[in-house]
Amino acid sequence: MTEPWCRLFKFIFPFLIKEKNIKVTSSGRLMAMLIGNPLIKAFFIIFLVSAATATGDAPFIIAHKKASLNRLKSGAERVSVSVNIYNQGFTAAYDVSLIDNSWPQDAFDIVSGNTSHSWQKLDAGGHLSHSFELEAKRKGMFHGAPAVIYFRIPTKAVQQDAYSTPILPLHILEERPPEKKFEWVKVDG
Repeated sequence: MTEPWCRLFKFIFPFLIKEKNIKVTSSGRLMAMLIGNPLIKAFFIIFLVSAATATGDAPFIIAHKKASLNRLKSGAERVSVSVNIYNQGFTAAYDVSLIDNSWPQDAFDIVSGNTSHSWQKLDAGGHLSHSFELEAKRKGMFHGAPAVIYFRIPTKAVQQDAYSTPILPLHILEERPPEKKFEWVKVDG
């Protein structure tokens, strides 16, 4: 029985097998034949170069959402949210919009900033950042959803979307024991 790579090779290059009367039954024979044939080498080089350039013709958006809790002396608790957006692709993204509707109005008040923001362009290799602050209205555990990033690619008519990372569950207005940072370091005496 032949290996899967050998069957694939027989499917792609039937003319070569018939012309040279080659029996391809193992990957060792296949590799030996590939190394010795300049036509095959040229084909694989062209294939690898075209595959590498084909994947790089669009923006690749990565977004990281982070939230942290800040307890105020008044007893209220604020949530600081930041979303970092990165374009790891090889072309720019246009009409970039961030929308984070995961904060219900009955549980949070906006203190500063907005839960949405827009930019005209995010260049290839570029980075955008947006932050806002909320104040919690009630106690409990909160699970936030990822933020949504919409953007446009000039070669496509349809608007594209990407999602940020979700945040870890937040324990809002819950009692926490005070942190004892000095106990983290153990002194051997």
